[in-house]
Amino acid sequence: MSEIQRPGALYQQVAAAIREAILSGEFAPETLLPSEAQLMSRYGVSRPTVRNAISALRAEGLIDVRHGKGSFVRASGQPVLTIERRISRTAEGKFVMPNGDIWQEAEEPSTYRTHTTKDTGRLLQLGEEEAMFGCDQLLIDPNTGTRAMHRTLIPFETADGVPLLAEEPCKRPAAIYRLLTQDGHKLYWTETVRAHMPLPDERTTLQLPDATPVLHVTRVAHSAEDRPLFLEELRFGADRAELAYRITADKKPARRART
Repeated sequence: MSEIQRPGALYQQVAAAIREAILSGEFAPETLLPSEAQLMSRYGVSRPTVRNAISALRAEGLIDVRHGKGSFVRASGQPVLTIERRISRTAEGKFVMPNGDIWQEAEEPSTYRTHTTKDTGRLLQLGEEEAMFGCDQLLIDPNTGTRAMHRTLIPFETADGVPLLAEEPCKRPAAIYRLLTQDGHKLYWTETVRAHMPLPDERTTLQLPDATPVLHVTRVAHSAEDRPLFLEELRFGADRAELAYRITADKKPARRART
């Protein structure tokens, strides 16, 4: 192939040419890219130029560098796992989540005492430095290998009214919901989803490829009086899983007839 003859920094020209080869299908998803020496020969450039081009494409998320194996074109297909975000309740009063049984604990849960931050305080409608129980778990889906970081945060003022929560706060969300309803709470939930680039501990724990964002799902259980009782967080790689929601239409209150 002829040498690069485009405007711009040389490594950007090489990156553009490799990008075109990927998007055209010449370099197929999950295949190994040509070696540095082969790319140097193909584009007539030096080794540092090739390395800078590969670094640029890694930052874009087009290439995944696997140490000891080389640079691979990343797959662009559908995530391997769909996480359904709905809650059902049985006639016996138990709460059931569709994906509740897929996750296995990859490590022993960690239970600790903590305090609200600006973000968690806002979600729980509490000030900063309010006492809470925390529980962190690393979960894995054995069928796909998808890893997820799960956290529950229970304010002391919630746990104080439910002795079993104060004694053992590191329970599955479904068990916490049942304890809260047994204490007389009628629950509803709100949920938000946001994406961010991973922090170093998230990237290591979730085993994320380069340039892979994290999906951060936050669910709050509220009482019928609109009081937040319990906060649940789930984080996983956006390349591994997607979220699915069942949406139903709310019933609007009937209009009152004018007299």
